[in-house]
Amino acid sequence: MKTILSINLGNFGSTGNIMRGISKAAEQSGYTCWQAYAPDRNNGIALERDIVIESYNVRRLNELYSRYTGMRGFQAYFSTKAFLKKVDKIKPDIIHLHNLHNNYIHVGLLFDYIKKNRIKVVWTLHDCWAFTGRCPYFQMSGCKRWKTGCHDCPYPKEEYPSVRVDKSDVLWKMKKAAFTGVENLTIVTPSEWLAGLVKESFLKEYPVQVIYNGIDLDVFKPTPSDFRSAYGIGGVKVLLGVSFNWEKRKGLDVFIELSKMLDNRYKIVLVGIDAQTGKTLPENILTIERTRDKRELAQIYTAANIFVNPTREEALGMVNLEALACGTPVVTFRTGGSPECIDDTCGVVVACDDIQALKTAIEEMAV
Repeated sequence: MKTILSINLGNFGSTGNIMRGISKAAEQSGYTCWQAYAPDRNNGIALERDIVIESYNVRRLNELYSRYTGMRGFQAYFSTKAFLKKVDKIKPDIIHLHNLHNNYIHVGLLFDYIKKNRIKVVWTLHDCWAFTGRCPYFQMSGCKRWKTGCHDCPYPKEEYPSVRVDKSDVLWKMKKAAFTGVENLTIVTPSEWLAGLVKESFLKEYPVQVIYNGIDLDVFKPTPSDFRSAYGIGGVKVLLGVSFNWEKRKGLDVFIELSKMLDNRYKIVLVGIDAQTGKTLPENILTIERTRDKRELAQIYTAANIFVNPTREEALGMVNLEALACGTPVVTFRTGGSPECIDDTCGVVVACDDIQALKTAIEEMAV
């Protein structure tokens, strides 16, 4: 019986759910699966073959260190050493990597171990971090330095998260040295768009497979509910947005502009808005901080007339898939992998940041 060890930033959220889903499917095919991840207060319930790579307090110290030195991804030396001793006991036939950023594992030590032990590796990329100095995305900045060697990073220092020193040039070289030269590594991306970027990066030596992320169709399906009556929005066109990390790249500002441009025939509903942000939004935007579970989210998707996804940087856009599975058409910006699951039978794609075109598409779809 072969053993798979998955490593990810956490066991919750989109990438955590993807990791769990793959492990579940692999176990049904006869594999033994282990999951290793970073400590986080949002982590779900640990399973029997779960490994938390370091303590929560140690991770916070690593985070603080990285903010002052800029050396992200090459901390956690001693906790990574201790983790690799556990890997020695597991003896995985395959290591499945997911998100390695955010200071919970020393990627240099990890890849040295992989190369030394000649372990087969599958690396599922969920963003661009693996082949840049420090950025998970770079579309909004238009930066192309990642192709030849990062430096003078245009990514805001207050984001991802803040650093005092720009070490993107050093990190790019260290990551290139660590991540290249693996004997048996296959890269998986959730979109053709991300696969294309990989083929332009220092990871181009590896084979790339595009495997779109899956969703649970037993949950995400047309699901009637009393959502509209409960919120008193029965007679309007509901425009839905869903994110669990609302920021400029997810298009919160676009919804604010749309709220000014659309008349009272429309109601914008945003899921995932925290209470503090909700207080700053226009009154004609209905905010829902969180849903009880995925089934309630499916009810909201179903109740909406149009799912609006004005994302500016996206590897795929799981929310698009969830909305479509619930029978709701999608309008989105032409950026990243977001348009790849949409054609003229189920939605509209408009130019990124063209809010007028977005408005027009909404009005035409809502007829």
